[in-house]
Amino acid sequence: QVQLVESGGGSVQAGGSLRLSCAYIYSTYSSDCMGWFRQAPGKEREVVAAIYTGGAGTYYADSVKGRFTISQDNAKKTLYLQMNSLKPEDTAMYYCAAVPPHIVLPRTLCLGPSPDFRYWGQGTQVTVSS
Repeated sequence: QVQLVESGGGSVQAGGSLRLSCAYIYSTYSSDCMGWFRQAPGKEREVVAAIYTGGAGTYYADSVKGRFTISQDNAKKTLYLQMNSLKPEDTAMYYCAAVPPHIVLPRTLCLGPSPDFRYWGQGTQVTVSS
């Protein structure tokens, strides 16, 4: 029903940049709410960014605000996460995620720290060295 495939992770030095991409395929209609979350070993999952209905609003965690930018290209069916000024604490596995398409999610519930992401990809590793 929903396929999400991330790419673009890697290893960079602190201060560097990476752009993550997520190719998405929906069998019916697309999700109103997509985003990225990360998880580091021994830490809780953290939603770092979310986007509502193709750009009608965005959310960023305080830890990444001003450094990360989420965007979506519906024509290419791709979600992006541009990450600048990377820090060692950004090291984690990053996952592209989506709320199920059949859920009509209010904008306010998408653009916060806990959207109802029920689909995610296999993840892409980001490692930032000091």
